[in-house]
Amino acid sequence: MALLVAALLARRTGRWRQRWLVAAALLLFFGGNNALFTMVLRHWELPAVPLRSLAPADAAVLLSGVTVGHKPHDRVYLSQGADRFTNALWLYRAGKVRRIIISGGLATLKPQPGQVPEAEELATLLKLAGVPAQDILVEPRSHNTRENALFTKALLAQHPDIQSLVLVTSAFHERRALACFAKVGLHPAPFPADFRAPDATAPINYLLVPSVDVLTRWSSLIHEMVGFVTYKLIGYC
Repeated sequence: MALLVAALLARRTGRWRQRWLVAAALLLFFGGNNALFTMVLRHWELPAVPLRSLAPADAAVLLSGVTVGHKPHDRVYLSQGADRFTNALWLYRAGKVRRIIISGGLATLKPQPGQVPEAEELATLLKLAGVPAQDILVEPRSHNTRENALFTKALLAQHPDIQSLVLVTSAFHERRALACFAKVGLHPAPFPADFRAPDATAPINYLLVPSVDVLTRWSSLIHEMVGFVTYKLIGYC
């Protein structure tokens, strides 16, 4: 939009109008190009970990950020990142972890009546899936990845029997999460979920036709990259 406004304000007889328009067209093409975005995302996401290669651990740490608040608040609504939840449950059912720690507070600073911390919502789903309550630990205070690490460590101080961890979060978020946990002295094994880079070979229109959906996905990825750099600069990870 800024480039198009610049083109509109540029002199009609000058070269800058054409330059602004060309720049806007290139930005639209590359910013909406599925193939380019997928290439970058594949390098950013941590690779999948096969179940057979994962050593058994005392607990999986499930990071929240996968629910959405809707009315009525008598049920749980999952968002795109629901793979985090299902993968943690899978680890438990496969016998790879003995317990599941859920870390995550309220998804909004202005909760609605009846809204509960996200960790408690996911704990409800685990119980519905048959996980015994004694195998679920809830950390309901954190609002960001740094607090996930800090408050999980505080929770573990009350459970000295938990010595080994597996960290379950979205593949594009796993890099920053691992760094934050390492910063507080925890070194869980990574178990990325919610992969957003497709594996299949794409058709020709995937390479050439811009997609408005990719612009949205770029926004999420850039947000994560900026978050990672910011956390590094201020010493969170």
